[in-house]
Amino acid sequence: MSTETGPAEEPRATGGGEVAGATGCGQVLGATGCGQVAGAGAPLPGLVRAAEALAAGEVTARELTERALERIGATQRTVNAFRLVRAEAALAEAEAADEALRAGGARRSGGARRAEGVRTGGARPLLGVPVAVKDDTDVAGEATAFGCAGDFVPKRADAEVVRRLRAAGAVIVGKTNSPELGQWPFTEGRAFGETRNPWNPAHTPGGSSGGAAAAVAAGLVPAALGSDGAGSVRIPAAWTHLIGIKPQRGRVSTWPDPEAFNGITVIGPLARNVADAALLLDAASGNHGGDLHQPPPVRVRDAVGRDPGRLRIALSTRWAFTATPKVLDPRAEAAVRAVAERLAALGHEVEEADPHYGPIGLTFVPRATAGIRAWALRMPDQSLLDPRTRAAARTGRLLGGPVLRAARAAEGPLRRHVGRVFRRFDVVLTPTTATPAPLIGSLAGLSGWRTDRTMIAHCPYAWPWNVLGWPALSVPAALTPDSLPLGAQLLGPARSEPLLVSLAAQLEADQRWWERWPGGLPG
Repeated sequence: MSTETGPAEEPRATGGGEVAGATGCGQVLGATGCGQVAGAGAPLPGLVRAAEALAAGEVTARELTERALERIGATQRTVNAFRLVRAEAALAEAEAADEALRAGGARRSGGARRAEGVRTGGARPLLGVPVAVKDDTDVAGEATAFGCAGDFVPKRADAEVVRRLRAAGAVIVGKTNSPELGQWPFTEGRAFGETRNPWNPAHTPGGSSGGAAAAVAAGLVPAALGSDGAGSVRIPAAWTHLIGIKPQRGRVSTWPDPEAFNGITVIGPLARNVADAALLLDAASGNHGGDLHQPPPVRVRDAVGRDPGRLRIALSTRWAFTATPKVLDPRAEAAVRAVAERLAALGHEVEEADPHYGPIGLTFVPRATAGIRAWALRMPDQSLLDPRTRAAARTGRLLGGPVLRAARAAEGPLRRHVGRVFRRFDVVLTPTTATPAPLIGSLAGLSGWRTDRTMIAHCPYAWPWNVLGWPALSVPAALTPDSLPLGAQLLGPARSEPLLVSLAAQLEADQRWWERWPGGLPG
């Protein structure tokens, strides 16, 4: 039972339950952000803290879920993070979690032992914790619109990643907004309106996982899953002061699709601190037998708090060639250089050096546009798609077949070429984006070509790692005077999530990012 939100109208029910709000930041509540909302409860705690409180009996799953639903409803007209809210279903899942927590408490002695099970990765480490997934992820009984307009048939089964979240005990409160087919680093569209940045509602939270980022940054949920095909987890993480992890390709199953967007898209967590992101990533990780990519498993949360040792870190502000104009904003450059200075102060060897990307851009476009075409064909009414989406799908048809096969065949040589940087260095540090978040609507009326040029100018750093399939992680780096967050990106070689998480956690302990909330919200 769910409520679907829509642009400039009351929410359209698809099953049951109620959620306030259409879209648009009609008023700014709080000094600089939409997060401080009259009538809303306190922000939700982080993922680890929520799980520990539930395990210790300090709060019930129903109470946490009611708080999440209250904040979602109170912010839907301002932040507009959710496409679909599963109010009745989420409360039913929370009550089932409470029964399981009570049964577990009767069998075990003391809340402290149960909370320790959360930290060590017990069988159901997220039992009773409300979380959100993106609008590209199947949830049984709900539509998967992926940011598009139309009448969608509800899905009969959960995606594999949702099945794993449920197995870990999570309560799925809803699906967060995405631009059409995840194409853009802004979260706006005719189907749902405009998702706004809780730090400064005149600006976008980024995209395409902008709804997920806005929901976590505003304290609507403890953490959320997004997907990343060209930086779509890392970019909104950077622009909303969050941790965003793009894991190794195949770390999290994309089933019922054997792979997503010809291998460039992966699923990853957004959270307010490293431990929360690591816990959600571990809970979501694992494969279905039909997945094309199945890397050896790792336990990322074990790396939180582990000394990464003295690392060799390459500071790079160079981007891959795209034949489009780009300028690194001085604020973004200053932010990443400040992170480099802190890493050096923590004992790491930091040196300016650049990966050599080669012709990597030529391999990205066929894979991305062919993926857009495949998704566009699933839409119930393609005439409702944005003209830019239809144009990208036509390009995908032209670049499919031999061109796509050649692009995929180039991945191995490109890995060897770019991977030479890891002969000298353990990690590459770059800006996550070249600029702070743009204004809402600034890309809305552009042609497809101008949209591409503009978004590349804002976000030239993230997408090469999608072609390579390697892990990357964005951390908070700075806040501009007008309350716009900026991020720094940690890039690693294949299967390096534990290393990146260990380094990010060390930097987090030094910088204490989690203490800052948008609009003066309490931490």
